[in-house]
Amino acid sequence: MAVKDKLLENFENLGLAPALLKNLDALGLVKPTPIQAQGIPHIVKGRDLLGLAQTGTGKTAAFGLPMLTQILAYGKRPAPKTVRALILAPTRELATQIHDNLTAFAAGSPVRIFRVVGGASINVQAERLAKGTDVLIATPGRLLDLLDRRALTLAETKYLVLDEADQMLDIGFIHSLRKIAKLIPAERQTLLFSATMPKLMEELAASYLTDPVRVQVAAPGKAAEKIDQGVHFVSQGDKATLLAEYLSRHPGELAVVFNRTKHGSDKLAKLLDKWGFSVTAIHGNKSQGQRERALAAFRASEVEVLVATDVAARGLDIPLVAHVYNYDLPNVPENYVHRIGRTARAGRDGRAVAFCAPLEMGDLRAIEKAMKAQIPVIGGEPHSTAATQAAKPGQRPGRNRGGNGKPAARPAKPVGAPKTAKAGGGGGGGEGRPTRRPARKGKRTQTA
Repeated sequence: MAVKDKLLENFENLGLAPALLKNLDALGLVKPTPIQAQGIPHIVKGRDLLGLAQTGTGKTAAFGLPMLTQILAYGKRPAPKTVRALILAPTRELATQIHDNLTAFAAGSPVRIFRVVGGASINVQAERLAKGTDVLIATPGRLLDLLDRRALTLAETKYLVLDEADQMLDIGFIHSLRKIAKLIPAERQTLLFSATMPKLMEELAASYLTDPVRVQVAAPGKAAEKIDQGVHFVSQGDKATLLAEYLSRHPGELAVVFNRTKHGSDKLAKLLDKWGFSVTAIHGNKSQGQRERALAAFRASEVEVLVATDVAARGLDIPLVAHVYNYDLPNVPENYVHRIGRTARAGRDGRAVAFCAPLEMGDLRAIEKAMKAQIPVIGGEPHSTAATQAAKPGQRPGRNRGGNGKPAARPAKPVGAPKTAKAGGGGGGGEGRPTRRPARKGKRTQTA
């Protein structure tokens, strides 16, 4: 190993402020991750940076620690209504995670860190911003609302971070980003982080970054290595029963279940609750308070199953998540990588199982093409072209076709167990109804 590489094996050699190093030590963070070791030295020097890395690789510390180091060097408070550093995130959950991490890194320092997202009182946020902010973490929509109210100014902003920028593009924030960027001085440091690199992202990087350093710790769109992936072929109507069987095999372990729709998430959560599982749900129709309480209960293991739409595909940093189930496959291939990135975090292993119905075969192929890898088959038989074409026209995945909210009848053939990510599938599985287990005391439901 080269001498230079050895110097990057600890935070002390990355040019960070002593106060931050003390907090990192208290948090048990000793050795930087690859994105941190490669990115921090360039950011400390003031270079623009394009960072390509999967979720869960430590990107928040990669851009946050050098930014806090530079802000601590100012030695004085920001002027009223001004913002020194702006971090834009696509979801409330990711904004909250970034805020919590930076607050921990800067503990005991005078740095003012604030978060503004939708679903909270805009008047309270405006009052808080009037005092001036060192680091503002925001979702684009709420930030524009506050700018329209003249609650803050970006005229003195020196640092701009676009985190999970590819998702901001996916959900239509490109126009908002352009409006916001025009309000920030051209003489600034801009950092852009993304897990994938679509064509529009290249255009965004070319527009906002000046002579950037490119740091890539994994091929864009590639899943984390410690995730044991598998696909289980199943009819749409049998998905709920199959999910219950998988969940029953891992009692006491946290699992995230992704559904395409808000209605489908609520419906599935109610069904799992009826079957005795400890479950909660989050999606865009939940209030900010409901979402935060649900995540707090899940993080504390008061509930073991979180049913969510893609609102939780990024920004959900709960190291103990052991399983991710793609109940419905995403229709945006890149979202698959972000979804399964909820597990195998902080150096842990994790399992991701995708349920594939006949109408989702095209989605599966698109996901595999985006990852440049096939997902191992762990259950069921691949749907034939004839079976896929035989599905009713216009029928969409993500809906249980059983009557009265119940799953369709189980097939006679036992369902395979998720033992290892190998072709084929094991035997096992009960008969008739899913395996039940006693509800936990103090169980929280999806209305938490």
